[in-house]
Amino acid sequence: MKPPNIVYILADDMGYGDLSCLNENSKIHTENLDRTASEGIIFLDAHSSSSVCTPSRYSILTGRYSWRSKLKQGVTLGYTRHLLEDKRLTVASFLKKHGYNTGCVGKWHLGMDWALKEENPEDLNWQQGDINPDNVDFAKPVKKGPIDYGFDYYFGISASLDMAPYVYIENDRCVQLPDHEVEIRGLKYDWYRKGFSSPDFKHEEVLPKTTEKAVNFIREKADDEKPFFLYFPLSAPHAPILPTEEFKGKSNTNEYGDFCLQVDWTVGQIMKALDEKGIADNTILIFTSDNGCSPVVDFKELASFGHNPNYVFRGHKADIYEGGHRIPLLVRWPEKIKPGSTSDETVCLSDLLATCADILGDKLPDNAGEDSVSNLPIWLGKKYEKPLREATVHHSFCGNFSIRRKNWKLEMCPGSGGWSYPKPGEGPDNAPKVQLYDISQDIGERKNVCGKYPEIVKELTALLTKYVKKGRSTPGTPQANTGIEDWPQLNWFSE
Repeated sequence: MKPPNIVYILADDMGYGDLSCLNENSKIHTENLDRTASEGIIFLDAHSSSSVCTPSRYSILTGRYSWRSKLKQGVTLGYTRHLLEDKRLTVASFLKKHGYNTGCVGKWHLGMDWALKEENPEDLNWQQGDINPDNVDFAKPVKKGPIDYGFDYYFGISASLDMAPYVYIENDRCVQLPDHEVEIRGLKYDWYRKGFSSPDFKHEEVLPKTTEKAVNFIREKADDEKPFFLYFPLSAPHAPILPTEEFKGKSNTNEYGDFCLQVDWTVGQIMKALDEKGIADNTILIFTSDNGCSPVVDFKELASFGHNPNYVFRGHKADIYEGGHRIPLLVRWPEKIKPGSTSDETVCLSDLLATCADILGDKLPDNAGEDSVSNLPIWLGKKYEKPLREATVHHSFCGNFSIRRKNWKLEMCPGSGGWSYPKPGEGPDNAPKVQLYDISQDIGERKNVCGKYPEIVKELTALLTKYVKKGRSTPGTPQANTGIEDWPQLNWFSE
């Protein structure tokens, strides 16, 4: 039997509460996502490995927590050199070895090596956004992008929609060369950094254009005897928030709500293509988000309409709190997944690689998927005696850690570790250095019980230390991390 096709749609900064199938009070009616949920399984306790873009994407493709790489905090930018290690197994390279056609359409945001006019040593170092754009030769191939990590085809942008260069890349070359600069804009929801842009690049056209490319990939590969894997990381609803005219005002909230409806439309276009080609039944369709919703959307204004993008969770994008990394996760596979299913099992987006290996009956090598656990038993409705994941590690924008085991969540910092109050350096001087919450009783993370349960703090600190030292959180041969010993956020680390 032909292995299943896999379509993985990754929204950018879309909150758990933005889906009407997950939020009973959502003011945004996401009809296509609701259909996906009703025809598949909803995960109620799903998490990105980080509360910001780049590290979450690293974990999705590699099955490895990104803090094990050279990226210790923050994100890459549009010109940052490649983050993925040269010989690291990715979901794409794994599936390609198993005979899959592999394609990536959309926002990459994992760094890539732009060709340089002159080999300036400063531009050859791996620095976040440190490269000089004036030294980039846009006419030459871009190296260490998607096609160097297992993808047969790529069309998209190098990083977020607010990060230059504003050019489309197809495979390893710019579709058109930049010929002008776009200025910084400061409108209510519409801003982006100054930088080079090509004549064919219009910010508001990126989502519809990449949707068209993704649909075309499905149509082209559907009749092939080989299965296909489409990784479709969207540029939306991340800022700049630019819904097209047909969606403006449709959500009855603000333009962010309208942009979420356009994301829902994109999902609908993918579903339509699968239906038209008659391959929906044996296609795994996954929808999720890379982190929680960003405060750029104007939470106060959305609240005036009765809408909370991050649902009942504390915090938002960048934070160690649940609002930073608890994300929507819907999976539809009509041939295997019972429609209308739900799961409250704690899962992580790093689990994709191990799940794909399980589907294909293969075993990952020891140096791959170090933090990936197969979710296939949940998909198939099988019974299991203990949680699939022993524990799950979360990571904030500023590089702070948290570990979750069952109902206990230990945060290795006194505040958000991100952008909400208390940010690093804020808050009372006498605040406890760590936070412990019983998620089953305190989903809002308001009652820090670290002083009441010191034994739990000790146990979880030891487990997190073990995960760091071993280079993995799954069974197997210990693996190496990059630069862990020099990391100041590991002030709790016990030798």
